[in-house]
Amino acid sequence: MDKMDASMKAFFLVMSLVLWAGIWLTGFDKTHWFLYLPASFLLISAITGICPGMVLFKETFREKQSQSLD
Repeated sequence: MDKMDASMKAFFLVMSLVLWAGIWLTGFDKTHWFLYLPASFLLISAITGICPGMVLFKETFREKQSQSLD
């Protein structure tokens, strides 16, 4: 069920690790809870290979197929 390339998974992993390092350096007790969401979603995307945000935006901005006239 892997839907992305290894390079994209590596990108999500690195971005997640940068966010988690920033949270750690700031302090887990001082960081707002909202910052945990993108860090967690990026890590989940890197592990599973499925990015819910990309799926949502692909469905939202999908070009409508032209309907043929009968």
